[in-house]
Amino acid sequence: MRPFASLLLVLAAAACVSTNATMLNPTPQARAKVPPAQVRIYRTLDQVTGRYEEIALLNATGESNWTNEQGMLESMRNKAGDVGANAIVLDAIAEAGAGAKVAAAVFGTGTQRKGRAIAIFVFPDSARASGTDSLLRR
Repeated sequence: MRPFASLLLVLAAAACVSTNATMLNPTPQARAKVPPAQVRIYRTLDQVTGRYEEIALLNATGESNWTNEQGMLESMRNKAGDVGANAIVLDAIAEAGAGAKVAAAVFGTGTQRKGRAIAIFVFPDSARASGTDSLLRR
């Protein structure tokens, strides 16, 4: 029975983060899904090499006691892949403040961890072209 309980706990923790996507410029033909393992994570837009298109704004939320940053990132990576993005650019992951945590403990409620990112599609040919251009400029 203990393995079953452990499995339930892992599944519950994984399901505690939900991410929604607000499409920025929906096209008549949706992009193909991208496997989550192929979705790169950038901290800033400056790190993106080459030409890209902004696909969607991502908003993730999860119960602070049941989630962590890794879970937030994985949820955003999954959602980005679902909408056809091959990368995300992080905006912020915010923790509940100390006051909110104290109030949650007193009233027996939870606090939310929130994350934001932009899902983008980096064009494969542009990364090679930008690398070539930088070599030509030297």
